Amino acid sequence: MPDQDSLLTQKLLDALYTEAMVLADEARSYIESGRFNEDSDHDNVLAVSFSCESLKVTTRLMHCIAWLLNQKALHSGELTEGEAWNRDRELGYAPATDQPMVDCFPEEARQVVMASEELFQRLQRLQARLQQEIEAESAVQDMFRRLQSAF
Repeated sequence: MPDQDSLLTQKLLDALYTEAMVLADEARSYIESGRFNEDSDHDNVLAVSFSCESLKVTTRLMHCIAWLLNQKALHSGELTEGEAWNRDRELGYAPATDQPMVDCFPEEARQVVMASEELFQRLQRLQARLQQEIEAESAVQDMFRRLQSAF
């Protein structure tokens, strides 16, 4: 079993989870507030685009929170390594931001969208590194098993 603490300490996991929850609350607050419409001169094309981006933000953040909860469960012993790295527990797919359209959004909306994308991308990189560690450790264990069975 790889030393997951090398990349994902409990302190980092807690900080990422807090960041995701705060961002989800900020996104919900902004989306529900109606400030987007106030700040965008009632442009219907932008309003529809913002609705689409709001769904993307929500999807991204829910994937982040679910993945982080799985990692918390792994760290606390509620999940085994095999359960935690089941494909169903991966970070999941979230559609990319329509950057040219988001560039036309009011500043606060752009910040919410970009913060969700940045967090999601950081977790994608972290998940990839953790997976690489697991695969490398598995390859080493396989090699030792083959050596032991040869003697």
